[in-house]
Amino acid sequence: MKTRTLGSGLTVSAIGLGCMGMSHAYGGQDEADAIRTLRRAVDLGITLFDTAEVYGPFTNEQLVGKGLAPVRDKVIIATKFGFRIAPDGDGFQRMAGTDSRPEHVKAVAEASLKRLGIETIDLLYQHRVDPAVPIEDTVGAMADLVREGKVRYLGLSEAGPETLRRAHAVHPIAALQSEYSLWFREVEPEILPTCRELGIGLVPYSPLGRGFLTGKLRDLAALPDSDFRRTLPRFEAENFAANLAFVDTLERIAAAKGVTAAQLALAWVLHQGDDIVPIPGSRRIEHLADNIAAVDIVLSADDLATIAAAVPPSAVSGARYGEAAMKLTSL
Repeated sequence: MKTRTLGSGLTVSAIGLGCMGMSHAYGGQDEADAIRTLRRAVDLGITLFDTAEVYGPFTNEQLVGKGLAPVRDKVIIATKFGFRIAPDGDGFQRMAGTDSRPEHVKAVAEASLKRLGIETIDLLYQHRVDPAVPIEDTVGAMADLVREGKVRYLGLSEAGPETLRRAHAVHPIAALQSEYSLWFREVEPEILPTCRELGIGLVPYSPLGRGFLTGKLRDLAALPDSDFRRTLPRFEAENFAANLAFVDTLERIAAAKGVTAAQLALAWVLHQGDDIVPIPGSRRIEHLADNIAAVDIVLSADDLATIAAAVPPSAVSGARYGEAAMKLTSL
C-alpha cells in the first residue's frame, strides 16, 4: 500500500476506511462481519480508520476499538467530537446541536478513549465548527489534550478558510475532513488552496457520493426506510433519477479502461494531490478490495479531464444535505 502524509508528519495509507456505515446511517451490519472487514482492511495495507462519537451514537467507536485492538500498533485511529447528543432517539435524531466548549471537548475525548479502548487518539477532529464557540477556544482545548498525551494530531471537519487559518495559528492542524468527490467539488476554489498554503492534508469523506458513483445503486427501493440517504436532497426520487445519467457515463469510461466506476471515481480523487487521503466506507470485503485497487490506477491529464467532465457538479440535481445541515458547513 502506498502512503501519504497529512500535515507535518502523520503518515497513513493512501486510502483510509470510513467506518460509520458499519453501525450507523446505512443500516449497519453484523458485528462479526464488521470486525472481519476491519481486520481484512489492515491485511490489505489500510492504516487510517475513521469513526466518531455521534456514529451510533457511541457504538461505532466501540466497534472500531474492539475490531482493531489486536492490531493497534499498526493503525491510525481518527475520531470526532462536536455535537450535543440527546439521551433519547435513534441515530442522527439524537444530534441536538453543536457543542465545542472546551470542557465538553475534554469530556468527550476521555469518553472516546474509553470506548475505543486506547490510550491515545491518533487524530482528533472537531466534527463541525460550533458558531457559538470561538475556534481558538476549541483548538486550545484540543491542544491541551495533545500536551497531555491523549491526542497526537488535530483536525477539523467542514471548516472554511478563515476558520482554518485561525485554528492553525493556535495549534498545527494536520487534516481537514470534508466531503469531496466528482459530484461535490466546492472545496476546490478556496478551501483546498488554503489547506495547501498551511500544510494541512485533505481527508475526503463520501468520495463515492455515498455509494451513488459506484453504479451499484440504481433503485431507491433498495434503501431501507431508515437509511440516512433518504433524508438527502440528492437522493430524492426526481433528483436521483436525473443523476443516474452521470453514472452511466462514468461506467462507460471505466469499462473502456478495464476498471469499475467506483475505482475510477476514487482514482480521480486520489489524483487531485498527494496531500489527499479519501476514506470511502465499506461493509463488504469484496468492495474493500475493489476500492483499494484504485490506489494503483494511473490516469493521464486527458483521462482526468474526461472523468471530470462526465460528472459536472453544476449539473448535479439536489443539494448534498438539507438546509439545517448545510448551515454547519464551510464555517
